[in-house]
Amino acid sequence: MPLATTRRAGLVDQVIEQMRTAIANAEWKVGERIPTEPELVTALGVGRNTVREAVRALAHAGLLEVRQGDGTFVRATSEFSGAVRRLAGTELRDVLQVRRTLEVEGARLAATHRTDEELGELTALLDVRERSMQAKDYEIGVDKDAEFHLAVVRCSHNALLAELYQGLTEVVRASVASTVRTTPNKANIDHRGLLNAIRDGDAERAAAEAAGFLDELLADLDTK
Repeated sequence: MPLATTRRAGLVDQVIEQMRTAIANAEWKVGERIPTEPELVTALGVGRNTVREAVRALAHAGLLEVRQGDGTFVRATSEFSGAVRRLAGTELRDVLQVRRTLEVEGARLAATHRTDEELGELTALLDVRERSMQAKDYEIGVDKDAEFHLAVVRCSHNALLAELYQGLTEVVRASVASTVRTTPNKANIDHRGLLNAIRDGDAERAAAEAAGFLDELLADLDTK
């Protein structure tokens, strides 16, 4: 068993990390059933509730799949691949449509409300995003892409809009991951036009740029 007894503080996080490592290192392989709950309790030295919470978190992230009466199985090796498996087809279209609604208005407001410091943050995020995508380091590229879009919405200085978008962080990242993995040529969608419009304070151009690439992704879905 590739696990060790945990410390008392942060038990759930420690269990999640150990289980994630076992999956990433292929000690628990995709498609295989993981040890039973009693076995995990014994190996980790924690209570059943801690194990259940860790399993629930990893299932929510797409790494595990709980099959009632059959056990818990490894579904993916990372949150990235789990997102691709979890989000596709009609569900992906729904997410992109909601993203479009929030991101277009976020970009429009960001163009007139962003600060110079925030513009620097947007530029730095986009630089890392572009380098990562070009290097095919999609894990980091997807993270930075999602962070960039969240930062744009935060630049709107509309607290409610930012809070609504923040609540969609997981599905936004999943939608980016799904698009990149299933349509690799979309990894290099250019966001410089959006950044430049925000830099120039051009609200309508920023809104059009934000809508443009999402409309392109939605159009691609309609052709599949």
